[in-house]
Amino acid sequence: MDKRVLIVDDSVTMRDMVTYTLSNAGFTVFEADDGLNALDVLQNKSVDLVITDINMPRLDGIGLIQKIRKTEAHAFLPILCLTTETASDTKSDAKTAGATGWLAKPFDPETLVRAAMKVCL
Repeated sequence: MDKRVLIVDDSVTMRDMVTYTLSNAGFTVFEADDGLNALDVLQNKSVDLVITDINMPRLDGIGLIQKIRKTEAHAFLPILCLTTETASDTKSDAKTAGATGWLAKPFDPETLVRAAMKVCL
């Protein structure tokens, strides 16, 4: 598999767990610790999927999704939210912003890999 994923989360532990899970499934993984750093990565790397947390400093996940969707190059890039957020308003905001899907933390590794493979086809 030659799919490239950007993981965006302010938790080093969470980034490490997601990176480990997806790397073992054959994905190439890039990391960013917030939305602003994620935008920098997207300017310099080609990715097939973004997996983002919602609650982060500087630029949160909703803001990141909105900015990604405004760029022509990434208008249709799959974006999965991986978060502890469970509020229906937040899920609705993410969907309105352009999120492709939603996964809850703590995540099941097999579910994460299946979701990543599904949206990267």
